[in-house]
Amino acid sequence: MIRLMFFCAIAVVPLNAQLATEFSPPRAGCCLASSAQALADQLLDWNQLGRYHADNERLKRLPRDPRRVVFLGDSITDAWKLAQSFAGKPYVNRGISGQVTAQMLVRMYPDVINLRPAAMVLLAGTNDIARNNGPETLEQIEQNFMAITELARMHGIKVILCSVLPVSDYTERKQLGHRPPPDILKLNAWLQKYAAQVNAEFADYYAATVDGKRVFERWFFDRRSSPE
Repeated sequence: MIRLMFFCAIAVVPLNAQLATEFSPPRAGCCLASSAQALADQLLDWNQLGRYHADNERLKRLPRDPRRVVFLGDSITDAWKLAQSFAGKPYVNRGISGQVTAQMLVRMYPDVINLRPAAMVLLAGTNDIARNNGPETLEQIEQNFMAITELARMHGIKVILCSVLPVSDYTERKQLGHRPPPDILKLNAWLQKYAAQVNAEFADYYAATVDGKRVFERWFFDRRSSPE
């Protein structure tokens, strides 16, 4: 039965790039059974609801902070050191590398709504465009954004929708082929229009970082690579 469940999990759950990175073949001395079990657990929790479970439970035991803001997103948010960028602010990072909007939608209750924040900052969509978990139409991506936004608003949470960032083409990891700029522009145009329709805020990260080639400004990478 266990072997059948494991086979079914592999058959129905998309294996994204993060899993491929985190679960490389075990090195000599590693326990194969443990690695297989870890992979099975991760596949069965493909939304990664367990990632922030313990921290969510801790926050729920604390008195509600009316200034709390949850940042929901993918690797861009995941790597964002909010405590450094917003010192002293009760901002909560709920980014998970590699995720698409469908996974974030499933995480809305445990990672956002149950924490009772005043606002939610949503930065997502780039992995949908890259088809991290299989093909998606623009309409499907938009509907995920709509569902996330409507859930937040139903629970009195202010929504800040962020534009998808431009791709990187100045480093060894070229992204133009995986994230076509026209697709990014289409989604961003829709996000801005939708934000206005539902009275949400729109944070235009794209305009602040794009260059004439519709990729990240080179200064962004020069600054990231220089000593701080």
